[in-house]
Amino acid sequence: MGFFRIDAAIGKARTGRLSTAHGVIETPFFMPVATKGSVKLLSNEEVESTGTRCVISNAFILSLRPGVETIKMHGGLHGFMNWNHGLFTDSGGFQVLSQKFCEKISDKGVLFKNPFDGKKSIFTTAESIRIQNELASDVAMCLDDVPAANAAPERLKESVERTTLWAKECLRAHQNKKQLLFGICQGGVNEKLRGKSAREISGLGFDGVAIGGLSIGESKGRMFEAAKIALKEIPENTPRYLMGVGSAHELVRAVALGVDVFDSCFPTRTARHAMAFSSEKNINIESLKYRNDTTPLDRDCKCFVCRTHSRAYIHHLVKTKEENGLKYLSYHNLFFIQSLMERIRAGIKEGTFSEEKFFTG
Repeated sequence: MGFFRIDAAIGKARTGRLSTAHGVIETPFFMPVATKGSVKLLSNEEVESTGTRCVISNAFILSLRPGVETIKMHGGLHGFMNWNHGLFTDSGGFQVLSQKFCEKISDKGVLFKNPFDGKKSIFTTAESIRIQNELASDVAMCLDDVPAANAAPERLKESVERTTLWAKECLRAHQNKKQLLFGICQGGVNEKLRGKSAREISGLGFDGVAIGGLSIGESKGRMFEAAKIALKEIPENTPRYLMGVGSAHELVRAVALGVDVFDSCFPTRTARHAMAFSSEKNINIESLKYRNDTTPLDRDCKCFVCRTHSRAYIHHLVKTKEENGLKYLSYHNLFFIQSLMERIRAGIKEGTFSEEKFFTG
């Protein structure tokens, strides 16, 4: 597996390199979500300046609008976005299976309703992979069957069986040799089914394995127990991706368990709710106690927002509904998380990493 190597480890935590068609990404790394080809409120240049070297977009959503042909005119999704670093595409399984889209699901695929024109279509594994092949992302994700957090055992079993079936179909359909393909395991927080799914997906020969269907409503304790079960089944020399995790505490804990890749809209979504990450305690900048606060959002943060603006100024922008207020919060939160990941990587290389020593608030 020459595209992925582990350079250092301490306990189960490891740091290494994932080689892609658009460069090498140091692991563990965090991907902000660029669903439609853009991270909300931030330009790609701003995203890059936070230290981000990989983002994830949604192939299904992009295939609906602007459409694959428009993106192909730009040479693929990298050209369309003008993004020259790592790029994952999610199959869109999570969105397809939401009540907003999904009409019916079977082993053949998902009958979905296009939210833009109301037309109904079948979304199959072959179509999902074709779209991602043509978007030419660095890493494509398999189409999987994502159950709800409170799904009954029968639904979880169906999901695991269908996810394995679809994984095999995705492998057969995948044609872009420059593109890596990751499988996804399911099983909810059911120990037996999560282990079974991780074992089956890991045995199919994917370039990486993702732990999906978590961080969608279950307790954090049960999420991590399910992740531990899956990680036991995923070979050590395989990139491990925990989907949907993006808080500082969860990132540190998951790295300590041996996870290499993360994605979440949490940093930017939290910012749009006027919350700023801080090494002391996350702050609600709308609170009146920040009206005359001349300190930065976080005293230890080196982002341009913290270097140039006070809490009072950001408070003023947010309270008066100036859009730059939420933009600055989005930038700060993403920079904060990327700085945390950099410190994690350095700690593993230096042999000083431990969950207790890192920020976990």
